[in-house]
Parts: sequence; C-alpha cells; structure tokens
Amino acid sequence: MQKITFQGALGAYSHIACTELFPGADYIPCDTFEQAMELVSNGEADFAVIPVENSNAGRVSDVHFLLPKTGLTIVGEHFLRVEHQLLALPGAKLEDIEAAASHPQALAQCSEFLKQHSIKALSRIDTAKSCERIVEMQDKTRAAIASKLAANIYGLQILAPNIENEKNNTTRFLVMSKNKSMPKDDGSKFITSLVFHVKNIPAALYKALGGFATTGVNLTKIESYVIGGNFVSAQFYIEIEAHPESREFKLAFEELKFYSESIHFLGTYKANPRRYL
Repeated sequence: MQKITFQGALGAYSHIACTELFPGADYIPCDTFEQAMELVSNGEADFAVIPVENSNAGRVSDVHFLLPKTGLTIVGEHFLRVEHQLLALPGAKLEDIEAAASHPQALAQCSEFLKQHSIKALSRIDTAKSCERIVEMQDKTRAAIASKLAANIYGLQILAPNIENEKNNTTRFLVMSKNKSMPKDDGSKFITSLVFHVKNIPAALYKALGGFATTGVNLTKIESYVIGGNFVSAQFYIEIEAHPESREFKLAFEELKFYSESIHFLGTYKANPRRYL
C-alpha cells in the first residue's frame, strides 16, 4: 500500500486531496510541510501532497523554497474545489456562535460570512486541528471552519454550508516524490518548475527570461525571493508551460543559463486539465 504524507490532521483539505489522488492509500498526517517532505525524502513515504496556492487567498506555502533542500521532485499537480463548512458542537445554534477558528487561509476565504454574522476569526495551524479543539473545549459559542470530512471525523454538525467568499474557491496542490526521472514528451501539455538566481547585473532578469518570449514559450508563474539575507540579488521561481526536451525550451534555456548564477530544476509534470478551466 502506498504511503502518502500531508501537512495537517485527518479531515484537512490536504487529506481530501490525497484521497482524490491516491484512493485507498495509507495517509500520514504531519505537523509541518517540512516533516511531510522529510518522510518522503527518507523513504518512509512514497509521495507528499502539499498545497501551494488558492484562487481566492493566494500563496499557501513556499514549497519551491523548501524543495531544493529536500531533494524531492514535483511529479504532478492537483486542483481541489474547496467547500468550507461552519462546524460546531451538536445542539449549537448559528446565532450563538461568537468565534470561529481555522487556518488563516480558510479564514480569509470566508471573511465575508464571518463579518456578516459578527463572528470573530481565530487563527489556528490547521482546519481539522480547529475541529479537535472545539471537541476538547465543549463550548457551544465556538465554531470551526473545515470540511465535510472533518465534520464526520470529529462528530460536529454543519451550522452553515459552503460559506466561502467565492464559489469557485480552488486550491492547487503539488505532488512530491524522490523519483527524479523526467516523463517522456508525448505531446501532452507539460509544466516545468525551476528556481534560478540571477547574476547581479543590470536587467539580468529581463535578459534571463527574454529567450522564452523570443521562442514563444509561456511562463505561467514567476515569484521572487530574497535568499541568505542578501538584498542585492534575488532568487526566482518560475513555471514554464513546456517540456525541457522541446526545441523552444532548449533555446530559451540557453539565455536563462547565461544570465543566471545557478538554476535548480524542481520537476516536469503533466499540466492538470483543471488549470485551463
């Protein structure tokens, strides 16, 4: 049986993503993203499923900053439709709820509902962990924002269903593995993720990425990071809609390599069809 790690407690949205990606596997909850990846790196698990961004609340975690340290490779992506439920103890009423606890991302994604009902937002490390706390406290004025799965696991009632601000609320997950083999270019749409550190020269970023514009290769994401406490030059994370074996990618990569101090490939994987919906 495959072992799949995720950050959070059972019932978390990452847990749901794992069940959709790997039905019937052994799911291993971890306290941190680093711990989830470390279990895969050490060979104690097969894959880690980590959230990286949400359509409503933006970036979830700096996985691309962690990956070079773990030696893992991105082998896939998954998009999960996130439906937030307001959960409370059996017998509680919506009008009695004074505060709701959840992960900061979930709170941000449900901010309009909380404001409308004058419910105080309490930040917690995880959506499902918030449910555990509600059960421990036995306080009917407290609620948690989490999934239907979490409601079933922790025996809570749904006071209000689907309370997210946006009904197309979606979280993107990346699948991490120790397997570094590159998938064959079979004509499918691929995403290649990498980080690079530009040289400290004028217009280095413009010149480094110029080849992708010249060859018509689409960059779907670019993010910058200061590394090592150095504010002079930055490290960048990019996602490229191309396979490294394609002619266009190879030509563009030559320019990227020339204007970069270092480049670290994080993985090439098939683009999930849901990214184009």
